Amino acid sequence: MEADIDEKKSTDDCTPEKLFQELDKEPSTKLDNDQLDRITAMVNEYQGYIKSHLIEQQEKKSSKADRLADHIASFGGSWTFIVLFCAFLGIWMVINLMSFSFDKPPFILLNLILSCVSALQAPVILMSQNRQAARDKQEAILDFAINYRAEQENLELKVLLERLNKKLERLEEMGLTRHAEREHNR
Repeated sequence: MEADIDEKKSTDDCTPEKLFQELDKEPSTKLDNDQLDRITAMVNEYQGYIKSHLIEQQEKKSSKADRLADHIASFGGSWTFIVLFCAFLGIWMVINLMSFSFDKPPFILLNLILSCVSALQAPVILMSQNRQAARDKQEAILDFAINYRAEQENLELKVLLERLNKKLERLEEMGLTRHAEREHNR
């Protein structure tokens, strides 16, 4: 584990070792609200960058037909579509129940239209779902990479804390030894 930390020290500018050395110089150093705000802003900026990069990659890979399928599926799964389609069905039935009807009950033409809409809408929705599944997979891989990196950093911090703990124990032992020597010399 220490070899991993030494390797990271040579490749990264800001390593846990350097952070420890900086904090070791001034042990009373604590993060104030401004520093916490800057850290939060950096994390949010990084997450925003990742999301925008993911969206860019998806747009580059998708064709106009794919984007059209997404828009159709989005509209087909909305309340606007349901309300408009119910209104269309109601108007169709009212018109055809009157004397100047062109599709008398049992509305065979309407059944044909409904079948065609279903036959076309189902594959479009499936295409859109497949693209969404691909996006979700990319996001899951990205989340895994971020979580893995965070876990590695946590392990590095654990090693540093163990080192600090050992140093503290040695300092306490030295202090106790010196205190015992002083008491013994009196």
